[in-house]
Amino acid sequence: MTANGAGSATGTFTPRPGAAPLPRMIRAQAALEARMLLRNGEQLLLTVVIPTLLLVLFSAVDIVAVPTETAGGQGSTVDFLAPGVLALAVLSTAFTGQAIATGFERRYGVLKRLAASPLPRWGLMTAKTCAVLVTEVLQVALLTAVALALGWSPHGNPLSVAALLLLGTAAFSGLGLLMAGTLKAEATLAAANLVFLLLLVGGGVIVPLTKFPEAAQTVLGLLPISALSDGLREVLQHGAGVPWGDLGVLAGWAVLGLGAAARFFRWE
Repeated sequence: MTANGAGSATGTFTPRPGAAPLPRMIRAQAALEARMLLRNGEQLLLTVVIPTLLLVLFSAVDIVAVPTETAGGQGSTVDFLAPGVLALAVLSTAFTGQAIATGFERRYGVLKRLAASPLPRWGLMTAKTCAVLVTEVLQVALLTAVALALGWSPHGNPLSVAALLLLGTAAFSGLGLLMAGTLKAEATLAAANLVFLLLLVGGGVIVPLTKFPEAAQTVLGLLPISALSDGLREVLQHGAGVPWGDLGVLAGWAVLGLGAAARFFRWE
């Protein structure tokens, strides 16, 4: 104000009015999404407990005959299972858990209120994907520790593993957000869990694709979960370099899923 109390304000306000820079908005939303993910007990059961139990159970009990050859010779069952369970963890967090949570946020009007903020639709999707990555870091650390305790002997280049996990996360995140942004919450809940179970059985996670008919193997091999589990297995079990074919499949699904989600996602 002026010295006599009349007139308009001079100087600057703190904080300055207006939208924050976009990177700051995305970081703040990502931090909020990560906290919500980690506080949700049901989602933690799906994303952490179930993959861990599957790894321990199928490693201890010879339920399915799996190939155990590794880059260092004959390995153990956990050498086959660990990469597949890592892929399952990405599926459960980036696709199933995120689709269900986002679907109910949309139903309860949370996303409608976010739509009134300066955060764009693609910024929200980026923030949610970043939050998923935070959760996955914890998942990978836990599953790796459990697998090592069970006798796992990983091989290969860690950078190839990171590339597969990042592209897998992008692919499943896009597909999960597409489902959550176009279907009703109840339909998303049912469809996401059904897809999770189908991909658990038919995606090469626990059961090798070679157990399926030859015609089905070709189709199943094009699924993102198959590309992720096979790519991780090629690197971690067989010591391969860069699995370009699997990376290409995941990149295609990532572009398709994120592009469709950005185009068709509805706030309400």
